[in-house]
Amino acid sequence: MQRLLAQIGRTQRLNAINVLKRSAGLTVRELSGELGMSYMGAKQICLDLEKDGFLQTFRRNHGVGRPEILYSLTEKAQALFPQADNTVVLSLLDQARKLFGAGAPEKLLFLYYQKLTEGYLSKLGEVGDRTERAQKFARIRDKEGYIANVFEEPLRIVERHHPMQGVLDTYPEIAAMEKDMFQKVLRLSVTREQSGSSPALETVYVLS
Repeated sequence: MQRLLAQIGRTQRLNAINVLKRSAGLTVRELSGELGMSYMGAKQICLDLEKDGFLQTFRRNHGVGRPEILYSLTEKAQALFPQADNTVVLSLLDQARKLFGAGAPEKLLFLYYQKLTEGYLSKLGEVGDRTERAQKFARIRDKEGYIANVFEEPLRIVERHHPMQGVLDTYPEIAAMEKDMFQKVLRLSVTREQSGSSPALETVYVLS
């Protein structure tokens, strides 16, 4: 990661990557607004990062007129965002399976998410308003590295990074555990949706 950071260099380039990580892709004009800089300044940053392999482009059609060009992160850029030591976790879960049977990893993961749920409930306390509760929970998750944001209409939490992505890829049943955790913590009905692919996976929790 240090080598990648050295290659990116200037702070504005890092800021651009962080802003793009929180989106499904932005035009140069949208990015310039987020960064508070000129269109040409943002354009040059995008071109430099694309040249270095950190950004890629795709087109967004509106049905009328020319399609817009959007920039998004490449897999190389995704490596800048921290992952937990998935190798150790996966090894421990595999050893549990060998020692205690095929169901052991799922039981351990269930206990982990049960404990995680208790911790979140303690941190949130009795915040009652559904939107305020979602915002506070998203801030906690964001600090933990999930790149979480709250959106409305419908009320939803969007996460664009998963520190345990390697474990999630191996044990997809985690998705149901996370959905259950969100429901208990937020005291709402939750629909969990995923798009994209690892490592650029986007998870949307629609709250109702």
